[in-house]
Parts: sequence; structure tokens; C-alpha cells
Amino acid sequence: MSESPYPHLFQALDLGFTTLKNRAIMGSMHVGLEEEKGGFEKLASYFVERAEGGCALMVTGGVAPNLRGWLKPFGMRLTSRAQARKHRVVTDAVKGAGGKLCLQILHAGRYGYHPLNVAPSAIKAPISPFKPSALSHRQVLTTIKHFVRCAQLAQEAGYDGVEVMGSEGYLINQFIAPRTNKRTDAWGGDLERRLRFPLEIVRQTREAVGPQFIIIFRLSMLDLVEGGSTWEEVVQLAQALEEAGVTIINTGIGWHEARVPTIATLVPRGAFSEVTARLKAHVRVPLITSNRVNTPEVAEGILSSGSADLVSMARPFLADPYFMEKASRGAPQEINTCIGCNQACLDHVFELKRASCLVNPRACYEAELPELPRARAPKRVAVVGAGPAGLSASTSAAELGHEVTLFEASGQLGGQFNLAKRVPGKEEFYETIRYFSELIKSRGVTLKLNTRVSGAELHAEGFDEVILATGIHPRALHFEGAPEGKVVSYIEVLTGAVEVGERVAIIGAGGIGFDVAEFLLKPTPTLSEETPPQASLESYLSEWGVDLQYKEGSGLTTPAPPTPARQLYVLQRSEGKVGARLGKTTGWIHRAQLKHGGVELLSGARYEKVDQVGLHVTVAGEARALEVDHVVVCAGQIPNRELFEELKGLGVSAHLVGGAQEASELDAKRAIRQGLMCARALSS
Repeated sequence: MSESPYPHLFQALDLGFTTLKNRAIMGSMHVGLEEEKGGFEKLASYFVERAEGGCALMVTGGVAPNLRGWLKPFGMRLTSRAQARKHRVVTDAVKGAGGKLCLQILHAGRYGYHPLNVAPSAIKAPISPFKPSALSHRQVLTTIKHFVRCAQLAQEAGYDGVEVMGSEGYLINQFIAPRTNKRTDAWGGDLERRLRFPLEIVRQTREAVGPQFIIIFRLSMLDLVEGGSTWEEVVQLAQALEEAGVTIINTGIGWHEARVPTIATLVPRGAFSEVTARLKAHVRVPLITSNRVNTPEVAEGILSSGSADLVSMARPFLADPYFMEKASRGAPQEINTCIGCNQACLDHVFELKRASCLVNPRACYEAELPELPRARAPKRVAVVGAGPAGLSASTSAAELGHEVTLFEASGQLGGQFNLAKRVPGKEEFYETIRYFSELIKSRGVTLKLNTRVSGAELHAEGFDEVILATGIHPRALHFEGAPEGKVVSYIEVLTGAVEVGERVAIIGAGGIGFDVAEFLLKPTPTLSEETPPQASLESYLSEWGVDLQYKEGSGLTTPAPPTPARQLYVLQRSEGKVGARLGKTTGWIHRAQLKHGGVELLSGARYEKVDQVGLHVTVAGEARALEVDHVVVCAGQIPNRELFEELKGLGVSAHLVGGAQEASELDAKRAIRQGLMCARALSS
């Protein structure tokens, strides 16, 4: 057998009483199954697939140690033996698959989205409408006991250990930071008293569970909020935690209320491993680094440099449960790479829906969507359109044994992803195109690029099934008398067919409008269809004001956004906040980037005319003339169904997926899932 290309990633780690088979941790993610009917059985399927895929150690979503620690009403908590017995479905299944699983104990503190929440001090969080009650001295002692009891119950339930959530601005972090701890008693004031709460939890937990049980502490190494910990305080806490009995220390980056993106796709890969590396010189226990580690190459680089002992890859295991198995075979090209979009994972969770994954719609649906056997009676299937929906449909159908031909009118795969990947901060979309390209080859899909197929040709070929993923047409706006070439579509801009001037108005403030604005704010990059440009760590740190050297407390410094390449206006017809329908966890980032670029956002706009001067609008009853060189239309799409109507006229049954089925809001998440479900239906 040839030597592994990732020797450090696949090196075992001896913890003294147990051994991890490699250095990959699936970090904690609350996925919504925890509270569903039959959720434990579904969680078992979810975790088993990742254990079988080679992940050394997995961590559950956050489980509250008491009712007041809920993230939301009726969220998962572990407070009794009756509840612990239910977890056996999960832990027994994971053990049977050769995996290890830790339960994360998370007390939301003032982040609790309910009126019973508590905190060190009665200070309301900006991300919850409920002001917390301050814990009394007696309540603090009781809360510590609840953490310890939760760990004991996790041990009884068959977990290999627990992760104590001490970062991201939750209760323990709230005790540690002066920002949220204004107490003057034994639990607040100087550093020693602010650290007492986490240290008592760890000490008492270790005493209760004994020496042969994993205790991970998720330590906030970079708060990124005013009034957070200094670097000296982080080091002091880490050393005290080691003395208190932790097995491993995990890296937490940023509070949920921080105005710095830490896990979105615009964050460079492995951006925060330097912080973990700095701590390694001060402690002996193994350290985990986290955030935006999404390829085996990045993981291996971090480990080989000595920056960390383990890497946490949470969303990458949503995207591909067999990440490690593929890496072990030296086949990274087969990995379905996490693109950091948050659209189906975090956005779903914050909307109180079950999480999944844009690029892997089976994620968290493993029980309902088990892998199907190959079709007993394979069909000849035509798929028209090689955008996200067509790629998903064709490769899924081929996996089930059908004979698939994929027609694409252009010369490349990807559809709208080829536009998205050109937007600064969305370079990861290259990876999804690469992944599907690999599947087309490995699953034997016949690919016909530069082929605009007609209904008559499809009918003559006698395909058993036709799946139409023909996408959309951008909706055009016509301004009578507008100078030629002054009004252009977003497709012309993003493909480089049109070079716009220095002053631009963008009509439409949905996802595409914001993408175009971000594309135009920065100098147009040199584009390659094969090699994705890498986000610059230096530029990211500068724009968002992050100081990995901790010259000031909390790792913050003065933001220095780049000089915008153009003066932009973004307009929408509707009243209210511009871009209100953007993703729940990333919308604020996009609005902040436009603010950094000095973009003027206008809502309630009525478009009057376009002339040599520019775009004439009425906003709040006031007429304005925006002196712009170009007007870019991002005002929605209409489905491209011409071929569908032609096939219907020929009596051919055809299935619509993706934008061709629904184009009101371009949604790659929906498109990829529809492609999968359509392919699965062929065998039913």
C-alpha cells in the first residue's frame, strides 16, 4: 500500500485511556433532529454514517444541563436517567460502527431564546429579545451541579466523553468576560473570580466521571467583542483547565454577537489556526483548531506545521460523511467539499428547521433517504442542463444504475455556479463544480457539452425519461429611450461580457444584486476555470479588524476596508431594510461589506427612466437622478421552459427541476435536492 498523502491527519492519538484513530473531529452542530419525534433514531443514522466514513471523534449538538440553559423552549436537555436511556439508541449505534461520540453540554445563558434565561449579570444580549435574570450565589452553585450531573448522565448513556461549551458567548464565556460579568461577589470582579465558574465545572466533573472519560473544553481563544478576554487571560485559563483535568482543549472563535464573520465562505481556510498554535507553547494537553478547515490538504498543513494536535471539521462532515475514507484512499477529488454557505445548516437551525447541506441534501435525512440499491430495470435518461439541478439529477440517476446522457448548451459545467464563483468570497463554488465533474466521470454519465438539444431530437432518441434542468432567463427591464448599452443584465456583468463604468446603479437587492455589488466593489480578478483564487488572509483580517497577535484585548483592531473600485447604488422596489431576505446568518455580512464600500442602499424606489444622465428614480416621494454610467438589472428570473412545452407537444413525459421548475428565487439548495429526489423517483 502506498504511503498516505496525509500522514499527520491519519496518525493515531493516544489519550492514555483511549486512542483516537486519526486527528479529525466532527465539531458540534445542533441539527434540529434532537427535538423531533423519532429524533434519536434519526441521529443514530446521521452519526453512524460519519463513523463509518472514518471520523475519529464526533461531538453532538449542544445539550442543556437544565431548563434555564435551553437555547429555545423544549430544546434538548439531559437531566434524568430516563432521558439518558433514550440516548442509548445513538451511542450503541455509533459504537457498533467503530466510532466515538462526545456529548456537548451547552448552557445558553443570556443567549437563551426564552424568558427563563439567566446570566452572570442581568445584561440583555443583542441576539435575544429576553433580558436574563442574574444568577444568585446559590443558583451558581446549583448550575455547576447541573453541569456535573449532565456529564454523569452522558457517561451512563454510553458517550465516550463530554465537551463543555465555554466559548461563543454562551453562559460559561459570559462568566469569563468582563463584558458580561459585572458581579462583585465570589464569581466576578478580578480574573481569578471570573474563572472560578468554568474551573469548578471541570474539577467537579472530572471527580465525578473518573479519569477514563474524555472531557473537552471549548475555550474562546478569540472573543472578537469589546470587553472580551486578553491573550494573557486565555493562556491563564487554558493552564488552569489543564490542571483541573481536561483531556483536550478545543478552539472557539468569536461570540455570536461579534460583528466579524468567522465561518462564512469569505473567511480564508484555516484562518485561525495561528491562534491555536500560539497556545500550544503554554499547555501540554492536545489542542483542537477549528473554523474553515474543509479539505484534507488544509488539515494536513495545520497538523504538519505543529499548529494543532487535532482539527475540527463540522460542516465538512455534513457535506461529505465519507471525507476521511476518501482522503485515506488518496482521493481528495471525490470529496464533496463544504463551501461555507450556511444556507441549509446554520440558516435552517436559526429558523427552527432541521439542518441539512446545500451540496449534500441527504445530510440529516439519512434515515428517510437511505442509500438505494441499483435499479433492477435501468432506464435511458436524458438530463438537459448542467447547472446544480442537472448535475445532481444526472449523477444521482447514474449512481442508481441508469444510463444517463447529460446535455449542456454551453462549454462548461456549473450553470449559475459559474457566476457565483466569480464573486469575491464565493470562490468555494469551484469545489462543487469540481466534485460533480468527478462524479460524471466516475459514474459513467455521457456528457455532451456545446450541445443545444431539441425536443424532436430527444423524442427521436427514445429516452425513457427526460429531466429538464434548463435554468432561467434573467427578467429584463425596458426603459424607453435608454441609451444603447446603458442597461445591462447581471449575467453580462459577471461573465465579463460588459465592462461597466465607475458609477453603477444596481436594480434588485436580492442575493444576486448583493453578489453583483460585491463583485463590482473590488477590482475584477484574473479568472481561471480550473484553479480557484484563494481568499487573502491579510485582506480579510484588515477589512474586518481582526488582530491575531492580540495587541489589543479580544483580538480586535480598527477595520481597514479596501478602497472600493466603484461608486454603487443598490435599489429595491419594496419598503423596509434592503436585503431583508438574505440568509439569516450571512445577510448581515453582505450588508456590512456594502457599507464598507460606501454603497448607497435605497428602498421603496420607483424607476422612472434611464437617459444619458443616468437612472431617474422616485424615493419616498422625492425625485432623484443617479448619475451613473450603467444600470445593472438583477430584478428576478423567469423559468426557461421552452423545451418542456416542445416535449409536451410531442407527448414526451418530462420532469422539471431547479430554476426551470421554480425561478422566483434562485436557490441552489432547492435545485440540488430536487435533482436528487427526481433521480430517486425514477426507480420507484
